[in-house]
Formats: sequence, C-alpha cells, structure tokens
Amino acid sequence: MTALLPWSATMIAPNEDFNGAPLLRKEFALADGHGLPVKAILRATSFGVFEASINGRPVGEDVLSPGWSAYEWRLRYRSYDVTHLLEPVNVVGAALGNGWYRGNLSWNGNSAFYGSELAFLGQLDIEFADGFVQTVSTDSTWQSGPSATFANDLYNGQTIDARLVTDAWTESGFDPKSWVGVHALDFDTARLTEPISPPVVRNEVLKPVDIFTSPSGKTLVDFGQNLVGWIRFTVQGKRGDTISVRHAEVLEDGELGVRPLRTAQATDTLLLSGGQDFFEPTFTFHGFRYAEVSGWPGELTADSLEAVVVHSALERTGTFECSNSLVNQLHRNVVWGLKGNFLDLPTDCPQRNERLGWTGDIAVFAPTAAYLYDVKDFLQDWLLDLAAEQKAADGMVPFTVPDILKYEEHPKEFPAPESTALWSEAAVWVPWALWEGYGDRDVLRRQYESMTAHTRRVEGLLSDTGLWDQGFQFGDWLDPDAAPDQPWNSKADKGVVATACLYRTARITSQTASILGHTEDAGHFSDLADRVRAAFNTHYVGPDGTILSDCTTVYALALAFDVLDGGDERTFAGNRLAELVSRNGYRVSTGFAGTPFITWALSESGHLEDAYRLLLEEQCPSWLYPVTMGASTVWERWDSMLPDGSINQGEMTSFNHYALGAVADWLHKVVGGIRPLEPGYAKVLYAPKPGHGIHWAKTSLVTPHGTVASEWHLQEGGEYEFSVTVPDGVTAEIDVPSMPRQEVGSGTHTFRTSGLVLAGEGK
Repeated sequence: MTALLPWSATMIAPNEDFNGAPLLRKEFALADGHGLPVKAILRATSFGVFEASINGRPVGEDVLSPGWSAYEWRLRYRSYDVTHLLEPVNVVGAALGNGWYRGNLSWNGNSAFYGSELAFLGQLDIEFADGFVQTVSTDSTWQSGPSATFANDLYNGQTIDARLVTDAWTESGFDPKSWVGVHALDFDTARLTEPISPPVVRNEVLKPVDIFTSPSGKTLVDFGQNLVGWIRFTVQGKRGDTISVRHAEVLEDGELGVRPLRTAQATDTLLLSGGQDFFEPTFTFHGFRYAEVSGWPGELTADSLEAVVVHSALERTGTFECSNSLVNQLHRNVVWGLKGNFLDLPTDCPQRNERLGWTGDIAVFAPTAAYLYDVKDFLQDWLLDLAAEQKAADGMVPFTVPDILKYEEHPKEFPAPESTALWSEAAVWVPWALWEGYGDRDVLRRQYESMTAHTRRVEGLLSDTGLWDQGFQFGDWLDPDAAPDQPWNSKADKGVVATACLYRTARITSQTASILGHTEDAGHFSDLADRVRAAFNTHYVGPDGTILSDCTTVYALALAFDVLDGGDERTFAGNRLAELVSRNGYRVSTGFAGTPFITWALSESGHLEDAYRLLLEEQCPSWLYPVTMGASTVWERWDSMLPDGSINQGEMTSFNHYALGAVADWLHKVVGGIRPLEPGYAKVLYAPKPGHGIHWAKTSLVTPHGTVASEWHLQEGGEYEFSVTVPDGVTAEIDVPSMPRQEVGSGTHTFRTSGLVLAGEGK
C-alpha cells in the first residue's frame, strides 16, 4: 500500500458493558486467489483504553493506548504492522478498559467525563502480492463478550478473576454462547489523528529489595525506588482465594502511607483459579515504592513478584554527574520524576486521585525535560491538545490539559478560570523550550496561533496601570512558609509574579514572530513587552530598588526574566536576593514560580557562591533535604515528609512531583556547563561555573547534531582541568574561569589552568 486507505471503520460498542472490560472479536479468512499477504496494517483506537490482538498475539508492545488526549477534538489512533501475525483464518480481538475516557478523573470522584460507553474502532488493510487489498473493519458483524476483569480504574486498580481467564475467544471456531452483538456509535472520523508522541510501554523491571512485616502484621514489599507502573507475578493457590496488592509511595509508622492518595484505592486484586495464574493489571497504573500484599499462598520472596515501570517510550539524551553524592541522587530523583509523570502526557503526579496535565508544572520543567530525554514529539502532541482546548475556550489556556476541570464544579480556592500566570504560560514557554533544545521551526509554526492567542488574551486582561494584577492567580504556589492547607498563601505579590511572567511571554512571542517572519506581530508583541516592563518598574520597583513584597521569588523572577530597567536596579536586586537567601540560612524560600529560576538569578547576577550554598543546603526546606530522608523522586512539598518521618498534613502531599526538580536545568547548564548558543545546539557554549562543594562534574547531551560532552576537575591548589567534546559541523565557545574566551571546532579539546578560586571558598 503506497498510502493508507481512507477510513471505512465504524466505532462500535458492546451491547452489554461486561463490568467495564468487554472483549470484542471478528473472525475472517484471507481472501483467495491473490497470493500471499505482503503488507498488513492495523489502525486502532478506542473510547477507553484497548489491547488489540490477532490470533491471540498482541499487535504491539504498547499499553494503555490510545492514551489521553483532548478527546472532544483529537482521538489518536495507533498503527501496527501485523503482517507476521496473519494466518489463513484469523481472529482480530480487542480488550477494552475504562482508562481516562470513562474512569475516575480528578479529586471529586467523578467519572465518564467523555462518554458513557466504551467502544473500539479498528481497520485492518491487507495488501496481497497482486496488489489487491482486503479490508477488515469494525462494523455491526463483530461480537462482544465478558473478560476476566471485574473492575478497572486508573486510580483504584484492577480486579481479575483468574477462574475466567481463557484464550479461546482469540481462536478461530470459538463458540460465543455467552457473547452478544455490538452497535454503532455516532462518530466523526475527522476527530482521528495519528499520534506524534511515542506510545506508553513497559520500560524496565525492578525486583524487591526487601520484604518485611509491619507493626500491625501486614506483609510489605519495598522495591527501593518510587516508580510508576504495576506489579506482576505468577502464583498458584487455592481456587477462589484472593490476593490483594495495595500500593503507596512511603511508609508512616512502619505501615503503608496511604493518606496522601486521598480517595485513590491503588489496589489490585486477583481471584485464584487453583492452577498456575499469571497476573498483570494493565488497565491501571500506580505510583509506588511499597506494596502491601495480602492473601499470598505460602512464603512471599523477592523472586515471587516484580514491578514493571511504565511510561512513554522516550530516548534518554542528557546525563549529569558530579563529586557530590547527594546532588547525584537529587539528579536521579529528577529523572525518575520525569519518567513517572511522562506517561502519555506530562502530569503533576502519578499516584493520588488527580494525575492531571497541570500546565504550570511543565511550563517550568520543559527545559529540564528537553535535556534529559528526547521529548520533542511527546510534548508537541500535548501542545496540540493545549491548542485545541485553548481554541474552544476563546484563547484561554486552562489549568490542565486535557481539561476535564471544565466539566467540574470548581473549588472555592479556584474560581471560574481565566488565563493564569505561569500556568497558562505553558502555551508559550513549552514550545520555546523545544525550539531552544531541538532547533525545529515546525514546533513554533504549529504552536504560533496558540502562542499569540494566549499573549493577546492576557494583554486584554491588564489593568489601567498596564499590570497583570487582577483576577485569580496561583502565584508562587506552595511557598514553603505557607500553611499546609493554604498553598496559595505566598510571600510574593501575585501581581508581581504575573506581570513578570507576562513580560517574558511577550518577549518570547515577539522573538517567535520574528523567527517565522511575522514582522507586524513581532513589533506588536515587542511593544507589549516594553509597556509591561515600564509598568513593572513604575509600579513595583521602589526608588531604592526594592521590589514589591521584597521576597526571594520576586527578585528571582525579575532577574531571570530581565525585567528590570538598568544595571543599578539589577545590581541591587542581585544583592538583595543574595541577602535574603543568606538571611534564611540558605534554605529554600520559594514556591513553584520562584524555585526554577532562583539559582539562575543568583549565578547570573554575580552571586554564584550563594547559588551553590542554596543548592547544597540539607536542612528543610531544601533540594537535598528529601534526599537525606531517602527520597528517590522529587517531592511536591519541600516537607512532604517531616524530619520525624511523619507525612505532611496537607491534602496535597505527593512524593513524585517534578516541578521543583527544574533546578536540574541549572545543574546541566551552569555546573555542567553546556548551553545552546544557537537553537538545537547548532553552536554550543561551554561555560561551567565551579563552586565550593563540588570538585568535579561531567555532563553529556545528544543533540540534533551529535553528542556534546564535557568534564571538569579541580585539584588542590586551584589547578583546573577540563575537556569538551564537540560533534562534527558544530563549533563551541569556551568560557571558563581564568582563561580568555575562545572558539573551538569539532573534536575533543582538553585544557589546564591554575589559580582558580572556587565560588564560596573560605566562607
């Protein structure tokens, strides 16, 4: 087939629901008289999640397909080459689950936001040796029946009755006595879209590191790593007996710490058949390090079960390592946080009754993500959902994408939504991070309408003063000085935060317009940036340089976004920021808005030693405090777990939240020293800035032009040795302490110098 045939398939639903886990099948014979099949492509999607098979064999390695998109406008399908699976007589099968389409979503306990019926759409096009094409599509001739799954939900888990497990339905000649028909649903195939993003797959397997008994007598399993996925095992026990597996991220008082999960049950259940049963609950996923196992027949050992790590299939591109073991663990935590929350879309957390695509988290984390993994396609796909939701909301970027909150009653803390600083900025900041990381203009072209629509909408929200100081704002969310039950109550003035964010957004939108040749737009958004900057400095910056609310976040944003008028103002802001950081004992005092930018603001304003001390502080709140408490992912709150081992009493207490891990971008580009001088690292700046507490660092990055790698070491007496590897066709500028700036070409270059004094040395 030189091209895929037009859609002829019908979206079909089973005539009975079968506990929310129906099976669908169609038996057919290959067409005669055309030779052997030379190519067979199955395209499939569903309302809910699906697992497709031909003759009982999976058509692909993906799980939880088609994932979660803005279903109202974009339903993605997957394509599979199934030529090798075909036989003279075949059975195409599909198992369905509730998934995001019909399962529980968000914290209100509601479900079925997109529809009440599960359904499947599939089209198998088979090309024969003589060019003839046979098409087998979903239609009214398919049959539906029950599976062994009695319950399935992403938040609550999956229940399987092994007594009902059978492969007979996947075989030709099956007699479907207990099966019923299907019916067609009204569906416009124009909603179908081929995914840009990679599928969700099983990525790795972890074995238990410990199995022990809790104080109350429960059997607990520790996998040694907070992960996302499920537990699978093979077991044999008494017919009708039940094994239950409940998941959680942490322990509290030696027991499974389930309170942070809120109403999510996170429990999988297997009813035994009496024979050897294999159990893998693929219609759910959990965020967990620990599992409580009950009902296990005989002795539970480390060989009895394994944890399957599940996330989107992403290629690792960036690495970082240094002499400080705690920083290395912090970096590993950032990586695992990304893996756990990049399951089909960028979520805030993977474990409690939420797991939504919050826009603010990825707005600040995108540069870090684009260094660690090749996330261009993954985030481009999500940005298309953002643009679809935004277009339907007259240019407003919602809090979450896909946006199911539009169907919910908003809590009193979140009034009727409007464009919101930093969160809605994802429409502009995420594509810009992808542009800088990969240098692909198509990303900007695809998102240009979305970027400009957001910026114009916020322009219309400004008050008469030219400030973005009206309406609801999350502000510096989760300020560590706020009460656990008041995450919005930050020190930073919300108008200062919002106006600074808009200035950065207007500048980026103007630059994007210039890159794409939209000269008039470029001028408009440049003028907007100038007006916002003038208003910020007029109304928020005092005569002595003090910024309204005089706290670390406002100075960090003003410096990082370059919103201040002149050199004197920047100098004052840098000095004041360093003073506030020092006065706080180098413990973190910023929330979601300030944290990703504070080390940048310090190091770029001449206070590198303060940035290092802030990074390396171990007392709570700090980046390294969770590491000292045994964290293996980044926490939502600086004190998600208190020093006595108890869990923070706030209702929002996730132990796998990547937003505060955005500091890794500074580790990569300042401590490691690799930055793009041109988008996509077509030209590279190597400018590591060593500081006290780290004596060597190395980092590497697979760029669109090849691998860039660097390493530096400090010896006693101030001797400094460093090397950088530059790929073919790329030049690098070297800007290191105690040496003149210079340019080098491809190859590996090694330098030595002496007399270097570390930032923070002697303090």
